Amino acid sequence: MRIRAALPATLTAAAALAVGLLPAASAQATVRSAAHQGGLHLGYIQYDSPGRDTRSNASLNAEWVNIHNNSRSAIQLKGYKLKDNTGYTYTFGSYKIGAGKTVKVRTGKGSNAAGVVYWGRGSYVWNNTSDKARLIKPSGSLLDSCSWTTRDHGTRNCH
Repeated sequence: MRIRAALPATLTAAAALAVGLLPAASAQATVRSAAHQGGLHLGYIQYDSPGRDTRSNASLNAEWVNIHNNSRSAIQLKGYKLKDNTGYTYTFGSYKIGAGKTVKVRTGKGSNAAGVVYWGRGSYVWNNTSDKARLIKPSGSLLDSCSWTTRDHGTRNCH
């Protein structure tokens, strides 16, 4: 009889403790996911072009950054900037990214199309040992950033 009486008391105490912790856990989850809700963010980055760094256009274009729009509406990217630690900066011209869509910014030369734009550079942007990609609003404020080191082995998932 004591075991049965003690068990509900223990469960009640555990439930009260769990209920007390839920708001804090929910608040942490909200903070973590708030950065990627309703807007643009950096996605997958291929900062080390696979193979030898030959500076060929094909090799340059194998270095890229994805920018994802996880909002429910299209966003005009004109004036947004993508920047590295050195200060190399890509500024978007008129480009509309659809709701739930991704645009890949390739380092080399090519013709912009749906889902891909070209920086037009003749040399690499992203440092293979460590660097930081920054997505900057037209106002100049930082929207998102993503860093990496050699432990990331050439790619980084910034989601």
